Amino acid sequence: MGADIKELKLECLAIGSMPHNNLNDAMELVEKFFGNVPFWPQMVKVSKNEDMIIQFLEGMPSFFADKSYLDTDYENFYEDLETFFMDYEMIISGQDDNGEIISKYGISQKAASSFGSFLNLVSKSKFAKGQIVGPFTLATTLVDKDGRCAVYDETLKEIIQKTLTIKALWQIREMRRVNPEITPVIFIDEPSISQLGTSAYVTISEDDVLCMLKEVSDVIKSEGALSAIHCCGKCDWKVPMDSGVDMLNLDAYGYAKNLSVYSKEVEKFLLRGGKIVWGVVPTLDKAALEAADVKIIENKFHQAVKYLTDKGINEKLIITNSLVSTSCGAGSLSIDLANKAFMLTREISNYLKERYNDL
Repeated sequence: MGADIKELKLECLAIGSMPHNNLNDAMELVEKFFGNVPFWPQMVKVSKNEDMIIQFLEGMPSFFADKSYLDTDYENFYEDLETFFMDYEMIISGQDDNGEIISKYGISQKAASSFGSFLNLVSKSKFAKGQIVGPFTLATTLVDKDGRCAVYDETLKEIIQKTLTIKALWQIREMRRVNPEITPVIFIDEPSISQLGTSAYVTISEDDVLCMLKEVSDVIKSEGALSAIHCCGKCDWKVPMDSGVDMLNLDAYGYAKNLSVYSKEVEKFLLRGGKIVWGVVPTLDKAALEAADVKIIENKFHQAVKYLTDKGINEKLIITNSLVSTSCGAGSLSIDLANKAFMLTREISNYLKERYNDL
C-alpha cells in the first residue's frame, strides 16, 4: 500500500495556514502549486476555530468551547475520561471497523472548512499532507482552572497526547477512505520545542518531550503513514530525530545553520531514510519574502546543504533525502505575498528536480 517515499525527492510542501477568505481561491492554489502533495489549509481569516490550537480541541475531555481552561471538576469528568480511554484503545487496536468511534473525535467543518475540498485532491494524488498541533505545544498552551500549564498535569498531558493521536488517525483514515493507495504525511507542528531548555520550561526534561512526540509519531507510522515534525525556530533537533519521525521541517531561511550543530545525528537520520524538508521560502519575514526570487531561494538551499557537507555529510545523501517548503504557515501574510511564497516554493522545487535529476 502507498507510494515509494523516494518519489518525494525535492518535492515541495506547504505549512498549514493561509490568509484567504475564499475557500475556492485557496484550494485552487493548493492544487496549482502543491498538487503532488496537497494539504488542507487552515483558513485562519475565516474562523477563529481554524486557529492551530483551537482546531484540535473538539471531543477532548475537560475542554468546553465556552471556557478558556481545561476543567477536571465537572460532574461527569471521570465518566467521560473512562469512555475516552476505552474509545482510544478501540481506535488504535483496529476494533473500530465502521469508524463510528473515531468519527466522534473527527475535525468538524466549522474547525476545518477546507478538509472536504482537500479530500477531492487526495483522490488524485499519491501523497497528501495533513497536520496536527504538537502535543508539547498544546500542553504548554492550555491551562487548568488555576492557570497551570497542562504539561505539568499527567492526566491532562495524556488526554492531550491521545486526542491529537486520534485527530491524526482520523485524517489518515479519511484520506484512505477516498484513496486506499494514498500515503498520508502527517505534520506535527511543534513551535514550542524551540523553547525547550530555556527558563520558560526549565523543569521539563528532553525525555518527557521525546516520549510525547514518539507516542504520537509511532501510531501515525503504524498506520502506514509518514510522520514529520515542523519547528520554525532554533531548537534541539536531536529530540525530534530521536522520536523516530520520518521528516524534519525547519525554517531553513533563518535557522539552517542550527541543524548542522547536530550533524552526527542528522547523518544517522538520513542514512535510515529520514527526510529534511527545508523551509527555504520565508513566510515569517515579509521584507525578505518581498525581495526574494528563485535565485535567492536557490542560494539559501545550497547554503543550508553546505552547512551539513562542511560537517562531512555526503551531498548526494542530503539531496536525495531533501524536500522544500515555506518556512512556516502563510496565514499572517497578505494574499499577494502568500501567493508569491507558494509560487516560489513550486519554482524552486522544479528547478532543483531538474538540476539533480541524475542523483
